[in-house]
Amino acid sequence: MVVDPGQLRLLALIERHGSLTAAAHALQLTPAAVTQQVVKAERDWQVPLVIRGPRGATLTAAGALLASHGRTVEETSDKAEAQLAALLGHLSLRLRIGTFQAAALHLLPPALTALRHRHPDADVSVVDVVSGRGADEISAGRLDLAIVASWGTPLAPPPHLRAHPLLLDPMVVVLPDDHPLATGQPADTELRLKQLRDESWVSILAGHAAREQFHDAAREADFTPTVRFETESYDVVQALVGTGSAVALVSRLALTHAPGTTHRELAHPRPYRQLYALTRTDASLTPLADMLIDLLRDVARDITATWEAPLQEEQRSSDSPHGA
Repeated sequence: MVVDPGQLRLLALIERHGSLTAAAHALQLTPAAVTQQVVKAERDWQVPLVIRGPRGATLTAAGALLASHGRTVEETSDKAEAQLAALLGHLSLRLRIGTFQAAALHLLPPALTALRHRHPDADVSVVDVVSGRGADEISAGRLDLAIVASWGTPLAPPPHLRAHPLLLDPMVVVLPDDHPLATGQPADTELRLKQLRDESWVSILAGHAAREQFHDAAREADFTPTVRFETESYDVVQALVGTGSAVALVSRLALTHAPGTTHRELAHPRPYRQLYALTRTDASLTPLADMLIDLLRDVARDITATWEAPLQEEQRSSDSPHGA
């Protein structure tokens, strides 16, 4: 016989309350439904379990024996419910974040500060994760949210994940500060990539999406770049440019203003990378994720406004009759 925990719990409730009606109320069932369950239990156990009388209901010896196990079922059920509530309460305050360096430095801190003000009891952790690993880490249950980048093409996550757009991060040219193109007149603030066709380049390693994007942009500008240095780090890229040995394309968000370097904006259409917050499609167990995404978007808008302000000022200067 397969033991039905529900029948054991029902008998425990009848014993505790002394009537089928009271047991039905505790179970949020009708008395008729409870009566049917008692009949079924007696048929399943093949022994009388409940004695019905004008003053309520009592249990037979067999019923009392099963009711003692029903009390254990109730205690276990109550304990499980309490533990689940505690777990869900903890999960609702937990947020495990993965991000890459530039986002960790510029995008995430203001958003986390705002989140802490709203939820000082939040259990937040952050780890370094390259963009290509973000989806895998969430799928494996090790992260709740990952900030990732896609170079030039929209991110297409699997169905169980959702991509939330955050920021359009344009690529800029980083030059040695004594390079002939290091400064431009206000009317000529944007470079065209073809102006750098004869330069030596420092670039992200082959096989990375950023490197593929660089070569695509060079191809559109009708040249094959001479890559002298390769690295995985935009920080290293900019340090090498500072030696005067090469030029580079670097994400605007990743600019470090390394000694010996300056940067110039590229003319449209310019290469860019799109930053996303990646979460599970069903993020009901991590409500802080949606709140952080809203805060990240606020920070992204502020960053974009900061980038655009100097260009707008230069445009106003160039439109002035006296260039000032």
